[in-house]
Amino acid sequence: MNLFADFETRIKTILLDKVIPEDRRSDADLSRVVVEPPRDAAHGDLATNAAMVLSKAMGMNPRALAESILPHLEADADVDGVSVAGPGFINIKLSGAYWRVLLASVIGGAEDFGRSTLGRDRKTNVEYVSANPTGPMHVGHCRGAVVGDALANLMAFAGYDVVKEYYINDAGSQIDVLARSVFLRYREALGEKVGDIPEGLYPGDYLVPVGEALKAEFGTRLRGMTEAEWMPLVKDRAIDAMMVMIREDLAALNIHHDVFFSERTLHAGNGGPILSAINDLTYKGHVYRGTLPPPKGQLPEDWEDREQTLFRSTEVGDDIDRPLVKSDGSYTYFAADVAYFKDKYDRGFTDMIYVLGADHGGYVKRLEALARAISGGKAKLTVLLCQLVKLYKNGEPFKMSKRAGTFVTLRDVVDEVGSDAVRFMMIYRKSSEPLDFDFAKVTETSKDNPVFYVQYAHARCRTVFRRALEAFPDLDTSDSVLAEKAGQLISDPSELQLVAKLAEFPRLVESAALAMEPHRVAYYLYDLATALHSHYDKGNKNPDLRFVKDNDRELTMARLGLVRAVAAVLKSGLTITGTSAPEEMR
Repeated sequence: MNLFADFETRIKTILLDKVIPEDRRSDADLSRVVVEPPRDAAHGDLATNAAMVLSKAMGMNPRALAESILPHLEADADVDGVSVAGPGFINIKLSGAYWRVLLASVIGGAEDFGRSTLGRDRKTNVEYVSANPTGPMHVGHCRGAVVGDALANLMAFAGYDVVKEYYINDAGSQIDVLARSVFLRYREALGEKVGDIPEGLYPGDYLVPVGEALKAEFGTRLRGMTEAEWMPLVKDRAIDAMMVMIREDLAALNIHHDVFFSERTLHAGNGGPILSAINDLTYKGHVYRGTLPPPKGQLPEDWEDREQTLFRSTEVGDDIDRPLVKSDGSYTYFAADVAYFKDKYDRGFTDMIYVLGADHGGYVKRLEALARAISGGKAKLTVLLCQLVKLYKNGEPFKMSKRAGTFVTLRDVVDEVGSDAVRFMMIYRKSSEPLDFDFAKVTETSKDNPVFYVQYAHARCRTVFRRALEAFPDLDTSDSVLAEKAGQLISDPSELQLVAKLAEFPRLVESAALAMEPHRVAYYLYDLATALHSHYDKGNKNPDLRFVKDNDRELTMARLGLVRAVAAVLKSGLTITGTSAPEEMR
């Protein structure tokens, strides 16, 4: 039950049936009418801008139009009062009966309350992490991994048909470097003294086991081969070993992709898929032979003024046309992007989301232009950029051990504070803003640690149920019974505040999904936890407000319904963030 959608429908029905004359309906844009929480909760439970956005079409002063709407809202049995504020906003106070019905719907929906059909029929691909398979995940990948995963969870909850995808960059020069680095470890495994790792190769000890595995499989045979002979063999095994490591790192963060897409498949058959994608763009008039202006500033030494095969991306929103073929005849990295997007589009995705690091800001316009060219504007491509994460401890920059040789690994961070703390805090700020991650703060057992505060709220709900069963061992706490008893005898303002906060969840899910901002879910959960803890503390001071009344079975049942509803929404939200909902915390 979506409170805001419900009353938006009711208000639009009133406008069409009783307020807007038939000869003015074509001028009235009801799509601009919204219902939302009022800015000041003291004004009521809901507010609508209906009179403000329709006054021009109606030829009326907004306040006068609002006054004409009021009697029809007052006639609604679920409305306890209405008023006009400011230039014409209408504030609505709901009846207790309506809140009880809404609370019952939350309990009845349980962990499905708030699910939406917003994304129905929208097949959505969320691609995130996509780190080069050259070593373990490092802390720089962590935020994009969590943001992408939480966003995919959020959009699935909002009704989108979501596929979580990882693009394996296994076709570039970095894979040659990886293979040479592994081959050095292979020689080391055979007993050679390799000394310091040469500059330009990957120095991490994580490659030692890969070298040992090559020795176990091939013995000394690889050493007698030329690089051209051993390179493909070592490449395959090195990539496989790195992807096993990466999957394990992601699993430690509770991240599991549906699809791992290999870039090498785009280069198969001498780049057949890439050529096919370029031919498709050519057929649509987006490819030509021409020259590009020199880059601004000092010219790089290898820049050459030559005719190239170019994507006419400036005609579809880019700043500059993009090369597709290098001077040696090989394809550019962007040409692989062309083929990859076409592959996604051919798989039926209408929405493609790329979660990238802040250093990829220059890719946004070219990718958006590519989507317009290939799909003819039918597909939507969105690039989300994640800003850097800085590590602190007690407010001071924190230098962790670097097990990978040159960087702090994702696993280092997870092992230090746990997956839940990492996941929740990585989205407890908008992804486009820098994030300071303080190891001391995320392990505190206080209100200042959001993940603890939210998880403790869920655990506290479960504790209330255990306490109720101690007081009334034969109590039936099934959802169906609690839904039937929902809201009875609930009257304290902080109890009603909890119900109102629960009512915001469906709207929050839809708005966060539309904005592609999973941090909104984390913020909401903290607010809901604050409302619960605040009311619980009142019960400590005033026994009449406690959830469990040892001498009042009926009141306990009514309040347990409220607690069950809070626990359900907390669990749903925590699941979206990829964080656990503990039954108890000590």
